[in-house]
Amino acid sequence: MDQKHGSSSHTSLHGAVNKIKMGKKVEKALLKEKNSSSATNLEDDCSSKTPEPYKCIGNFLADFTELCKQNQMAVVPNVVTRPKPPGPAGSGGDGKPDKKGDKKQAAAEPEPEPELNQDGEPIEPPPKTYTTKDKFEYFKPSVQVELDNNDKWDTVAEIYVRGWKIDKPMMEIFQQCLPTLDKLHTINFWNTGLTEQTLQMLASFLPQCANLKNVILDGNTIEEENWYELIGEESLVQHLSLRHCKITNKGAAALGRCLGSAKKANTKLVSLNLTGNFIEDAGAEALAGGLRMNRTLMSLTLTSNYIGDKGVARIAEALSRFPLTHEEVVERRRLMSDRGSPDRNKSPPPSRRAESKDRPGSVRSMTTQDKTKQKPSAKKKEVKGRDAKEDTKTLKKEKEDTRAGGKRGSVVLKSAIKLIAHASVTADAAKTLGKTKEKKKDKGKSSIHEAENMDGQDQINPLLEATDLIDGHSWIAGNRTLISLNLSRNAISEEGLSYLLKAIQYQTTLTLDNRSGGTGLMRLVVNKNKVRPDSEVFIKLNDKMLPKDPFYKPPITPEGDAA
Repeated sequence: MDQKHGSSSHTSLHGAVNKIKMGKKVEKALLKEKNSSSATNLEDDCSSKTPEPYKCIGNFLADFTELCKQNQMAVVPNVVTRPKPPGPAGSGGDGKPDKKGDKKQAAAEPEPEPELNQDGEPIEPPPKTYTTKDKFEYFKPSVQVELDNNDKWDTVAEIYVRGWKIDKPMMEIFQQCLPTLDKLHTINFWNTGLTEQTLQMLASFLPQCANLKNVILDGNTIEEENWYELIGEESLVQHLSLRHCKITNKGAAALGRCLGSAKKANTKLVSLNLTGNFIEDAGAEALAGGLRMNRTLMSLTLTSNYIGDKGVARIAEALSRFPLTHEEVVERRRLMSDRGSPDRNKSPPPSRRAESKDRPGSVRSMTTQDKTKQKPSAKKKEVKGRDAKEDTKTLKKEKEDTRAGGKRGSVVLKSAIKLIAHASVTADAAKTLGKTKEKKKDKGKSSIHEAENMDGQDQINPLLEATDLIDGHSWIAGNRTLISLNLSRNAISEEGLSYLLKAIQYQTTLTLDNRSGGTGLMRLVVNKNKVRPDSEVFIKLNDKMLPKDPFYKPPITPEGDAA
């Protein structure tokens, strides 16, 4: 009995221990389920929350890659430095000669023995003028950059994208990271499939790039042809290249309106390249209309288009002289009236108003009228008589002086007026420079914009220049700021070249008369048109332009003197 009782008590203890263990296991399982459920809830909360927007820091490599990851792009283009051809032997990586190597010629290193193949012939080493890459790696999308300082990605100066489509999400990334690059001055998007929307986005953030000067968008065709948005009022672009973009007369007309009109003109663009487009006479006439009032553009390239004699005639007219249209005459009168009376819109000072509160300003009081009607006294008469005699004497002396040296006096007056005008201009320039220097200490980028705006305001409007009245029309001297014009590979005949020849002759007469406004054309290219090289007009035009071309070198005679 005792044994049975001991065995039963032992089994009951064992069962109780097992129950306790099972309870602990159940508790652990419940805790795990709770932890897992809480973790999943946290993950769901985190996924439901939108990530914080990334703030660009000016490091293009870090900014570009992080923005691509946030936008969950399937393929992130690599950011690489633009490849350069290797420099010659004895030079550094930048192609500059090694000065130390010139001073101390190192001992010539022995050439390594060439490797031999199975037949015992030497194996040709790989070329050193280029590098090879894996298959299809060359065609992968990448963003090539030029750095002012190697290994510092906050010094990106140039950006090149070639041969892959820049869609809206990618343009949004550029819109965020490019304005933060302080040293960026060149953007080159070649054959990137731009659309009307992406071009609008590009034009919207280009003014935010403080030092941007060059924009190259060659090989992009847009049906809407909204290229004019790149040179709007807020644009800072100085050099714009739109080669092979299939621009028609529609796009050229919009560009011409932005270049210049009677009321406004572009004051930043210096060169415009429209090579290889579909511009005809109507488009050339529109561009010529922009040249009438533009005094900033210095280079215009219209190679390989379809421009004929009518378009060239309008361009030549804009470069020589032209009659003002009705709109231009109205704007000229408005500018002259504003110039003559700048305070005409201001209200008169309170001292000119009525002396009492009850009377209007135009009615004068009776006391003042009575004072004016009073007769002068005898003393005043005597003083007036003396003054009159002295005035007659001085007038006689002045007449004698003017008879003796009238020409000299007029020359002195003219020179004095010129000196005063020059002094006022220099004083205004000094004031603007002083203001910009003070602002540069406080605001870096804003001072640059303000200085450029001041420069644009100081430019004299072409409508305020002297005019000649011919047959009831006011004629004004044309554009003499444009110094380079390329019209090669078009449909121009001898008639069109004769218009250009007359325009150049007129420009030379203006420069001989010392009229301000520029030097006129210095480089004109009209090769491969519908004119033979031995044509009389073609030869005269070349003879007239060759001495003006800054790249022209006169032939040297056997005696050693230039011809």
